[in-house]
Amino acid sequence: MITQDKLASSTQFYTWHNYYCAYEVYNPSNSTPTGIHLLLIHPIGVGLSRQFWQRFCREWYQQGNSNQIYNPDLLGCGESEKPHVACTPTDWAEQLQHFLQTVVQKPVVVVVQGALFAVAIELVKKEPNLIAGLVLATPPAWPLIKKEAPEWQKKGVWNFLNSPLGNLFYRYARREKFLRDFSTKQLFESADDIDSEWLDTLRKGAEDITSRYAVFSFLAGFWLKDYSSAVVSIQQPTLVVIGEKVSSISQEGKKLTADEWLADYLTALPQGRGKKVPGRNILPYESTTEFVNTISPFINEIDSD
Repeated sequence: MITQDKLASSTQFYTWHNYYCAYEVYNPSNSTPTGIHLLLIHPIGVGLSRQFWQRFCREWYQQGNSNQIYNPDLLGCGESEKPHVACTPTDWAEQLQHFLQTVVQKPVVVVVQGALFAVAIELVKKEPNLIAGLVLATPPAWPLIKKEAPEWQKKGVWNFLNSPLGNLFYRYARREKFLRDFSTKQLFESADDIDSEWLDTLRKGAEDITSRYAVFSFLAGFWLKDYSSAVVSIQQPTLVVIGEKVSSISQEGKKLTADEWLADYLTALPQGRGKKVPGRNILPYESTTEFVNTISPFINEIDSD
């Protein structure tokens, strides 16, 4: 079995817009990397960073895959710099574009969790030649993809959160009870899967209070714009993976079944495919084995083209 220690590599850094940004590169322990590279885009939330993907990476190599994996921290998260700014999907996409151009320098399959699909969309628009395919783990319900939140509303929420009240809220939200309750209500299918590894990772990630700015950027809804035409324009092969018990935090999509959730994307994506796996909303973590089983043939197929 591949342990955390065997998987871990040293944190490396690059500079983007004078900010230092962190990443790790993973390779199979007993062989030379082969196949197309993977670029992982972690979700944004209290305590979340590239550490979200640790379980996925271990399982990826445990199942015999040998692709090199690039796992960056987005600006404001993990070990990357945490400036007091509001970040948009375009900002994070530009960060990853620079990362692809200067560090990776080869085509990748992007594996992205949840609403950070908005970042992947912007990245595909900016750097299509370096994106060979995409894997979407529980992307937002289609009604949210089409939702255009007004700029005044986004800025208003940001300004409210970017206040002493927002500071207090973040300190409250990083308590274990809040993290466990939120994970139970919104993320995991089974409360039994909310283990110490998950909670410890979130607590550690939220220790730096300046990590709140990235979270507030997400909560302000800067990712809420009508991306429907951009999705329709994605020419890369795209695999959409949905949990059988998928649910929407927002009112939009609350009544959708997993089949309906998938059907919306398969109608929109020119080269879309869809799969359901056991689990709810964070499949790379709660249903890691099934998720890896599902996406590895798709990635190998892209690699062989």
